[in-house]
Amino acid sequence: MSGRASPAKAAVGDKPVFAYIASLPQPQRGIAEAVDALAAKTLPNLQRSVKWGMAYYGVGDGWCFSCGGFAGDVKVMFVNGAALEPAPPVTPVGMGKSTRGVELESVDDLDESQIASWMKQVTAVPGVGGKKR
Repeated sequence: MSGRASPAKAAVGDKPVFAYIASLPQPQRGIAEAVDALAAKTLPNLQRSVKWGMAYYGVGDGWCFSCGGFAGDVKVMFVNGAALEPAPPVTPVGMGKSTRGVELESVDDLDESQIASWMKQVTAVPGVGGKKR
């Protein structure tokens, strides 16, 4: 693994995301599996896609957050994450000025309560995950 996203091909649906996650080495695979399971448990009508070498998740009319395996960690990044309460601590390079997230080095780093809260918050933003007004 490198500091870059994987070369996984863009595709919409559960199967491409599950294949992407299965392609990750441990411990990234275990972390990504836990994030995916949390998203499925937290968000009704969850949609999955592989874009830009990462798994993307959304509901409604947009993609809301991504989960990608990198050398040393898994990054969970929220579109418009700067508007979340509290704002996630990491500002990623090259993902937009308002994107924020977390970097997880092990499954133990996954704060399920906080990540689930951010998932719910970001999917309620119109044009990102909520209905357009």
